[in-house]
Amino acid sequence: MCTAEIIAIGSELLLGGRVDTNSLILSKGLAAQGIEVRFKSVVGDDVDDIGMAIASAAKRTTLLLITGGLGPTIDDVTREAVAKVTGNPLRLRPRALESIKTRLQSAGRSVSDNQRRQAFLPAGAVLLCNTAGIAPGFAVQWKRCLIVCLPGVSHEVRRMWTDSLLPILRREGFLSSAIETRTIHVFGLLEGEIDTRLREIVPAGMPFHLGLLASPLGVSVSLTQERSEHIERRRAGKSHQRKSNVSLGVLMDRITNRLGQHVFSANGEPMEEVVGQLLLARGVTIALAESCTGGLITHRLTQVAGSSAYVDRGVVCYDDRAKIELLGVSEASLKKHGAVSAQVAKSMAQGIRTRSKADVGLSVTGVAGPGGGTARKPVGLVYVGLATSKKSYTKVFQFHGEREAIKLRSSQAALDVLRRWLCNDS
Repeated sequence: MCTAEIIAIGSELLLGGRVDTNSLILSKGLAAQGIEVRFKSVVGDDVDDIGMAIASAAKRTTLLLITGGLGPTIDDVTREAVAKVTGNPLRLRPRALESIKTRLQSAGRSVSDNQRRQAFLPAGAVLLCNTAGIAPGFAVQWKRCLIVCLPGVSHEVRRMWTDSLLPILRREGFLSSAIETRTIHVFGLLEGEIDTRLREIVPAGMPFHLGLLASPLGVSVSLTQERSEHIERRRAGKSHQRKSNVSLGVLMDRITNRLGQHVFSANGEPMEEVVGQLLLARGVTIALAESCTGGLITHRLTQVAGSSAYVDRGVVCYDDRAKIELLGVSEASLKKHGAVSAQVAKSMAQGIRTRSKADVGLSVTGVAGPGGGTARKPVGLVYVGLATSKKSYTKVFQFHGEREAIKLRSSQAALDVLRRWLCNDS
């Protein structure tokens, strides 16, 4: 499998003001092409620091992607750093300048001296057109490493990935090996539990790579197979590497069967889309009563186009008084069991279903933290309630992490409770 490295440029990324999203965009795109990112780093706006990072990365990888530092301001010095390290001096590229002029003229602006700087690229570099912005990208070969420089604006990176980067990677032979990757998404099992269940499911000595990536939304399980002629020749030359008739599809079926109902998506859909498709297919409407998630579940469901067909309403009942007034939760139950309890979660789900006349009511109540926890009810304790005309039940979860992560996990857990009901009982 081909490997790559990513460097994100920008002092603002080191000061906590901005998050490096470009690395995520590029890593996902590279992984889909079977190129594994082995290192990521963030470097401030200093020519020497950027140069050292480039020189170090070029010793480890044959593909280096750099984002940021291509703008018109004095602290945009990626071009200078690449020129200094590679020994390729900056040269004015007429085609790049013309592209900048055309882009600015369409907005009724003229080219300033600073913006003209963006048309200076290292000698011998291949120009990468930027149809979503002003700053051109470029690629230059240095020793055994292809250095690709892209702007720091995320939507420009997304566009250039398709328009400019993929074609040059294909031309330079990085995509010459036909690679196939399958991914499923799992909720309700920890990364270690999944690893135990899938141990030895991939044949030893075969070109299959199993990957696990955990997040508050669950665990993504990927399986990649490389089918290049190089792999076939390597197999033929090593007798201890037995040839397998097991296909990627067969292995993915085995993995899915081993993980069972914990698998909620096999085609990359997020949980809210999966649940939305099930609600729509079964003609079921839903109403939501949220406490600790503050409307997050309703927001996620209504992010899906067409959700008006199945989402009736969502109520945020953060205060106990709101639970009483809007959902009919009894004051006695709140006093006896507390707002974070199975009894109140069930009452919330029943109350929102009865008042809305939706087919199913879904509720969530818990302790999101960082304060408010006790020995009996610690931070991360969450109850999810589900009510239909025939039955009502609750499920309890204990999550860990910061407040934002607990809220996100709680929303995912509630949607998963709904998904399982739709798959089994609706």
